[in-house]
Amino acid sequence: MIARLRWIMWGIPAFIFVFAFVHRVAPGVVAKEIMQAFEASGTIVGLLSAMYFYAYAGFMIPAGLLIDGLGVRRVVSAGAAVMGLGSLAMGLAATPSVLFGGRFLVGLGATVTFIGCLKIAASWFPPSHFGTMSAISATMGMLGALLGTAPLAALVAAAGWRGAFVTIGAIPLLGALLCFVFVRDHPRGHVEESAPVPGLAEVVRGMLEVLGNRHTWPPFLAFFFLYSAMGNLMLWGVPFLRDVYALSNTRAAAYASPVTLALLLSAPLTGYLSDRVFQLRKLPYTVLACCLFLAWAVLVLTLGALPLWGLAVLFFAMGLASGGFVLTWPIGREVNPPHLAGTAVAVANMGGFVGAAVTQGPVGAILDSRWTGALLEGARVYPLEAYRVAFLACALCVLIAAALSLLLRETRGQNIYHQLYPGGARGSRS
Repeated sequence: MIARLRWIMWGIPAFIFVFAFVHRVAPGVVAKEIMQAFEASGTIVGLLSAMYFYAYAGFMIPAGLLIDGLGVRRVVSAGAAVMGLGSLAMGLAATPSVLFGGRFLVGLGATVTFIGCLKIAASWFPPSHFGTMSAISATMGMLGALLGTAPLAALVAAAGWRGAFVTIGAIPLLGALLCFVFVRDHPRGHVEESAPVPGLAEVVRGMLEVLGNRHTWPPFLAFFFLYSAMGNLMLWGVPFLRDVYALSNTRAAAYASPVTLALLLSAPLTGYLSDRVFQLRKLPYTVLACCLFLAWAVLVLTLGALPLWGLAVLFFAMGLASGGFVLTWPIGREVNPPHLAGTAVAVANMGGFVGAAVTQGPVGAILDSRWTGALLEGARVYPLEAYRVAFLACALCVLIAAALSLLLRETRGQNIYHQLYPGGARGSRS
């Protein structure tokens, strides 16, 4: 019975997380419509997309604290409701301020969904399965990203961008209800269920312990630069295909989808191989980061020269190599105290979203700085060289991530906190 229940407990937060990821990539599909409706530049579109990541990064640690202190059921239910209301606000927005405010609410509510999935995985599944469950959880996000490409573009074509945001806002509201009614934080009789729930003040002290652990920062920083590149590809991939290859929005979204399709395969496969076959974390992370840099380098050097099928193959290869990012969370968890799993994962995860938040506006500004004045139906059309410089910046971010991965601690899938700090004396051993 518990084997079936654990998948239900995990599945409801995972369902909500799917739509958190739909929202994460949505601005790339509706960039043209946003430019038309609000006379927006690339910088404004970049900042609008970044609002999600600012909220996500800013609330990441509090989200971990709340989940550790109050439980998944209550916190994820509230987050899903906030996310849904923010999407409705975006769909009904008459001014840029309401649009930006709605986007911020979407990011704020989405923050708790992935951490909730991982906290349920840590509570309901055996410890040896955590790397695999982290990867499967991330794969649900990739499914959301896939829904946020061609399917979302088709919805926008049918219902308009406003109708699309209203539609994808109603679903998390349903998820909030399901989570509150059905999800339980621990299996019945679990030792943590009979223990008192730690107060937030106690967990804040734990947060300081996680932040003070020098082994927390290499996965944080590697993910910062890795996701900076990934986030900008999700934002500007569709506009690039539309502007350079003269594709319709729906076709451009379809040709951008191989990145996500590959991640649907590579994310769980990376977690499985790391857990069950190699029993390694650092080596696969570094190898995949180096492969991803090579793919980005090929993209920059051949930009605009590849036929569409060749570009689709390259995007697929980039998605395969991107799978290494799923190891960020188990590494962050396994170098920190076991009872602070939610907080440790939150801190490691925050790195990627800080990276996406602080780079999407500047990458949009790079495009604007090389804009020649061309417009199509009120939306800016950027030349090939503008995208080349923007994607070169992304490639350099991946190169830095690969270098930083050399500083990761090899945990071999085990929590090594007490090996790193015997007797609790943090910093006594490198």
